[in-house]
Amino acid sequence: MNNLIKAEWFKLRKDRSFRALIWILTAISLLYMADSIYDGDFQLDSLYANDILGINFQFMQLVPCILAGFFISGEYATGTMKSIVSSGNSRIQVYAAKLTVFTIGAAILSMLPLLLMTGGVGIYVGFANLPDGVFVLQTVGLTLLYAAAFGSIMTLFATLFTESGKSIGFLLIFFMFFGSLLQALSAKLTFLEPLWDYSVFKLLFSIADVKSLDGSQWFTQLAVPIATIVVFGWLGCRIFQRKEIK
Repeated sequence: MNNLIKAEWFKLRKDRSFRALIWILTAISLLYMADSIYDGDFQLDSLYANDILGINFQFMQLVPCILAGFFISGEYATGTMKSIVSSGNSRIQVYAAKLTVFTIGAAILSMLPLLLMTGGVGIYVGFANLPDGVFVLQTVGLTLLYAAAFGSIMTLFATLFTESGKSIGFLLIFFMFFGSLLQALSAKLTFLEPLWDYSVFKLLFSIADVKSLDGSQWFTQLAVPIATIVVFGWLGCRIFQRKEIK
């Protein structure tokens, strides 16, 4: 298992799409920093809570979808996945290693804009207005947790497809519209309200309001993404075990 994870980590570091996404996110973050400085908005605490977190939430739902298509689905078309499965390791181990490393990649892509945008503006204007340290640690920790939850969903769907193009297209459409669709349906169909209220798609945007969460809300904020990781990880393993790999 350890060797599988090392092999997947090596492939991730060498993956061209992963490197390209890092450079693209870096460029976007620098443009945001320049725009904030040009507008004269030097209140780093309000920028972090009201703008930077919100922008990063969009990135963390969409950008890893592209990585999933190339890093996971693309291996079926090239025959790499068949070689991995034939290596003597169980399919559960193979899937777990792929899920673990992809989740790490998704977390890196999710954290990069947050750190660059905050750090870039902070370097220019100084860190005197930096948000409360506890608030920053809480939001960073939750960002990583929710990135892992979304990563488990992406890994499952990327496993269903054998072409990177189809996988990327489906995942982008799914993450762009599913949350809004679920919210709209829950407003009309009351039996769907719990599904929306306790979904990572809704609770993601509560990360910026962690200061106002009470004990039960904190439990929900933590339990939902952990449950999402467990459920989608288990479903992904089941699907991968039964999947015909050519």
